[in-house]
Amino acid sequence: MTTLNRLAKLWLAAGFLGISLGNAAGVGDPCESPLCRLVTADRHSTPSVRKFYESAGYKLAWTHNGVPTKQALSVVDALKATETKGLNPEAYEASTWDARLKSLSSEAAQAEFDLNLTLSLMRYISDLHFGRANPGLFHTSSGTGGELGDLATFLRQRVVDSADVKAVLEAVEPPYPGYQRTEEAFQRYLVLAAGPLLPRLPVTPKPVEPGATYAGSGDLVTILRRLSDLSADAAIPDTSRYEGPLVDAVRHFQTRHGLDPDGRLGKSTFAQLNTPLSTRVRQLQLTLERWRWAPHSFPRPPIVVNIPEFELRTVNAAYRTDLEMKVVTGKAYGHKTPVFSADMNYVVFRPYWDVPYSITRNEMLPKMEHDAAYLAKNQLEIVDAQGRVLAENTPDADTIARLRSGALRIRQLPGPENSLGLVKFLFPNEHSVYLHSTPATNLFSKSRRDFSHGCIRVEKPEELALWILKSEGSEWTPDRIHQAMEGGTTFQVTLKNPIPVLIVYATAIVTENGEVHFFDDIYKEDIRLAAALALTEPLSAAR
Repeated sequence: MTTLNRLAKLWLAAGFLGISLGNAAGVGDPCESPLCRLVTADRHSTPSVRKFYESAGYKLAWTHNGVPTKQALSVVDALKATETKGLNPEAYEASTWDARLKSLSSEAAQAEFDLNLTLSLMRYISDLHFGRANPGLFHTSSGTGGELGDLATFLRQRVVDSADVKAVLEAVEPPYPGYQRTEEAFQRYLVLAAGPLLPRLPVTPKPVEPGATYAGSGDLVTILRRLSDLSADAAIPDTSRYEGPLVDAVRHFQTRHGLDPDGRLGKSTFAQLNTPLSTRVRQLQLTLERWRWAPHSFPRPPIVVNIPEFELRTVNAAYRTDLEMKVVTGKAYGHKTPVFSADMNYVVFRPYWDVPYSITRNEMLPKMEHDAAYLAKNQLEIVDAQGRVLAENTPDADTIARLRSGALRIRQLPGPENSLGLVKFLFPNEHSVYLHSTPATNLFSKSRRDFSHGCIRVEKPEELALWILKSEGSEWTPDRIHQAMEGGTTFQVTLKNPIPVLIVYATAIVTENGEVHFFDDIYKEDIRLAAALALTEPLSAAR
């Protein structure tokens, strides 16, 4: 394949990442060296490539007297190992570097090597730092990635003469322990997936109860040991029965896969046990991509909600978990919770619930037309555009029509039966999504918790309020927060120091104890992301 075709392939793929492509070189540019002619002749050379070489007078960056520099060899090693980062090695032409290193006898070959190495390295750094896909296709955000500067300057100042290229490239990646744990888990699962295929368990018509006979128990032992849910030294005296340590191992497996840890081998548990390891590798790979979309620093530790996990975490300055709780998120069909980031500015105690127009129209109006006492039974009132309350609680046909047109709206009075519970946490955003408590606490006992219209219900509202308000003043004690929630007054606290809130979507996470947890792709976002990443792959990587 010619150099120009190779460059076209690389930068066509890079175009999907939003990297700006340069124009053709101007006619008459003074250019004597093979490298200069190669760079300026190709219309796919980017401004960063031109700047990189122009800044050094188009001198070779990666070889001296036909010999690759130690930095070039380190870069080649990194490009050949990109699979361990969840990237496709052929996107960086990994299979070609050994041959190229042996073919540096001419100036033309050295120029080709130099330019190709620069192009692949620039793409690798961009992919590691910002991710391969454009996150704007999947969510809105206040910013992604971190400060890197332009690639030309970064390579020239940080890589070309570096004493430790490996460390420089590792520093490009997200700086979070969770990302590092995910990368380590991805590498472990690569090894697992490269080994013998896991056996496929026979699925029974009815759930297998602990203590029962099960023909697949021997294969179940094999699976659970490979996945480290069952220790290698656990004694299983009778592999025809499903009992003892095997049941405990299944409970552990169920916990790691977002299932009720009841120890029964039912439909959902069989489905997770029979999931190929290649699927787990892909889930971890997609999670690494999403990590790379995140800002590389925050003004203060954030609150993070992971939608498929139905979990909220607050973290401290070391990015270790301070507080963890279950959440209820938007329904997979029609009411998905969006992925985005915003800053929390307000905490409202004993909130009113301003019923969204869609809920008024689609859910409440039909009930009001059939039950004149519907509003009173549910502590609802009708207000006009200025927030003035209409005295009537048994609306006539004209009031119903004005509600249907949006001229009037419904709100629910504060109190323990209010749909928002006794406190809500606001981070203004275009989606009108926020965190709040709820009177429907029974839903937290479910393993799958997509029940809301899009907002996020939190399991431990008092603890969350305490965590949020602890930096707002010493008066915010547990007792003060409890009194605010149980009192008779609605009031708002404006945060002096807004808190970043990240609503994320990851079907694989690695906890601080190193356990790998997997979750269902409830919104089919993994499918969308995998398809988008496939568009960024070079043609030679197609399978």
